[in-house]
Amino acid sequence: MKIARLEAFPLRYPVRGRFKFLEGPPGTPPGRAAVLVKVTTDTGAVGWGQSVPVPRWSYETLETVLSTLERYLAPAVIGLDPLDLDAVHAAMNAAIAPSFSTGQPIAKAGVDLALHDLAGRRCGEPVSRAWSRCGRDRLTLSWTVNPTALNEVESLVAAGRARGYRHFNVKVAPDPRFDLELCRQVRRLAPEGFLWADANGGYDEATALAVAPKLADLGVAVLEQPLPANRLTGYRRLKQQGALPILMDEGVVSHVELTEFIALGLLDGVALKPARCGGLSEARRQIELLRDRGLLWLGSGLTDPDLSLAAALQLYAAYDLATPAALNGPQFLNGSILQTPLEPVNGELRVPTGPGLGVEVDPERLAALALGRLF
Repeated sequence: MKIARLEAFPLRYPVRGRFKFLEGPPGTPPGRAAVLVKVTTDTGAVGWGQSVPVPRWSYETLETVLSTLERYLAPAVIGLDPLDLDAVHAAMNAAIAPSFSTGQPIAKAGVDLALHDLAGRRCGEPVSRAWSRCGRDRLTLSWTVNPTALNEVESLVAAGRARGYRHFNVKVAPDPRFDLELCRQVRRLAPEGFLWADANGGYDEATALAVAPKLADLGVAVLEQPLPANRLTGYRRLKQQGALPILMDEGVVSHVELTEFIALGLLDGVALKPARCGGLSEARRQIELLRDRGLLWLGSGLTDPDLSLAAALQLYAAYDLATPAALNGPQFLNGSILQTPLEPVNGELRVPTGPGLGVEVDPERLAALALGRLF
């Protein structure tokens, strides 16, 4: 069996509510861009994946993902064995080389997910069965709070409560006064919940060192990505301070730099995102490395729709994620290309049980969100 064809379909999902990373510059179309990836073999076997670029979060865009998939990755993988994931990743990394870490990981994640889906469908089982892991059948979710003003906090938390959410992650930085009051209010409104602060690299070192103990006093459980990804000495000082567990996100794409960062004493754990690190293959390596070293791993995402969300659910459930997952696609996205959309019930998502990633693409729903050719 060989890969015969790789196709990429640009999509745009309608959004609901405000999420800062989905806000584009003036004049850009509203919505959450994504690329559906379809891999077909010479035997007719098919696998579906999804790449989820977020230009305000990383350097990958809808256009770069499409051009990378169609002009570089497709020629590199055609003719390869779709079940030999190591060979496929080696070919993709030769076509789009790394700099500090994996090149174009969000684009590559779509291919990785499609091949996992294909392999699972071939066996008639969910992808997690190949990992010999049982795990959970559902995951508890965390509701994202990212207000523009403090008078919005109560209504944002209430919206999550109304949908059965009990746990909350908040977007903080760069203003520590705003952030402390934000966390104070969320903790008051959800005293029993897991409270998780994510700065997305928005603090400088001095501010992060000053604010971390105060966040801890308010009941924040972890501080994610407090500094820009390349401020490594600052991460070491924050970990040495020990006020809060320090998680990395944007700064960890492959297990290679994660191994280095652990050896250098820069972090207490990682907020995992399969989309960020090139797919399930690499995400599994990182989880296993963190578990072996006794470090934390939390489940997160890139406001994932559909296939990307299904992949994260398969991974986090299989590895028995212990904390609420910050998978906010269902919170902010309105629309689906699946026959049975993934919808939370009482703040939880069931893990899909079908073969492969566990879900089925609906051609009519796909057509409704498809953008057509961009170039």
